[in-house]
Amino acid sequence: MTAFTRRNLLSVAAGAATAIAVPPDRPVRAATPPAGKQTAGWYRYKIGSIEVTVATDGVARFKMAEDHVINIKKDVVNAALAEVFMEKDMMTTPYNPIAVNTGSKLAVIDTGTSETNYKKSNGVGGQFVSNLAAAGIDRAAVDTVIISHYHGDHINGLLMDDASLTYPNAEILVPAPEHKYWMDDGEMSRATSGRGQTNFKNVRRVFNAEVLKRVKTYEWGKEVIPGVTAQATPGHTPGHTSYVIASGSDAVYVQSDVTHVPFLFVRHPDWHAFYDQDGAMAEATRRKVYDMLVADKMRVQGFHYPFPSLAHVEKYGTGYREIPVIWNPTI
Repeated sequence: MTAFTRRNLLSVAAGAATAIAVPPDRPVRAATPPAGKQTAGWYRYKIGSIEVTVATDGVARFKMAEDHVINIKKDVVNAALAEVFMEKDMMTTPYNPIAVNTGSKLAVIDTGTSETNYKKSNGVGGQFVSNLAAAGIDRAAVDTVIISHYHGDHINGLLMDDASLTYPNAEILVPAPEHKYWMDDGEMSRATSGRGQTNFKNVRRVFNAEVLKRVKTYEWGKEVIPGVTAQATPGHTPGHTSYVIASGSDAVYVQSDVTHVPFLFVRHPDWHAFYDQDGAMAEATRRKVYDMLVADKMRVQGFHYPFPSLAHVEKYGTGYREIPVIWNPTI
């Protein structure tokens, strides 16, 4: 029996290339040029009678800081990346907001990184609005925007590049404790330098007078719109919120940023990312939520999961593991 090695395979490939070379006496016909771009990124599924559209906002890819995980050494984080065949020292962060059609309401949950980022990143990020349009959803038809927390990748998409309203006909529903914290001048004055101050400044930029006219707060434990119930999941931010979308006997847990990328923070819930405002509280929230998901066998929709970001979870070592839901070609 032939033992295949990398050298064998490269030799076979070289031979095949030689075999299909066009003879000199045969006219050359141009090959189809590469497309050079992806198709639109959206995916639909049902929760009972509710239709969910995942419309990706793209990704961010950047060099990982030494303290990206503040309580774990970088070489251990790199080993975790290697386990899932990802590049050393590099972080790839997907963004996947959703649209929810209940029949009576057309809502989006979180807004992505904005049209401004689409232009700045040459289309790598900021894709949410264009992918909604590709999915047949007009942003002017959205009547409700639900915000989970006030980090830029969740709120910046409230505004277009010219600072006009992305969803001109929508009310904007925000968590009461989150809004209170970020709009408090005292909290802003006490913010540490760097990321904390930057977040406060960005919140005040996004929540301009026109946006604030449309803002209404909601409380944890109550329906935000019919079929969508707010869940208290603080730690990532003081008022961070997740949701249970339920219809009939079916339900999905929309976890917002309970975990960031699953290949690090689902599998290692004790790892504290630098963007978790209270690392210990965020860890406790992660374990509580994921223990519930495992026990109830409830699917999870993760904002920073790889597209289309819908998964089951199971216990795995001292943490958990995400099992992507198989792509369904029908709804």
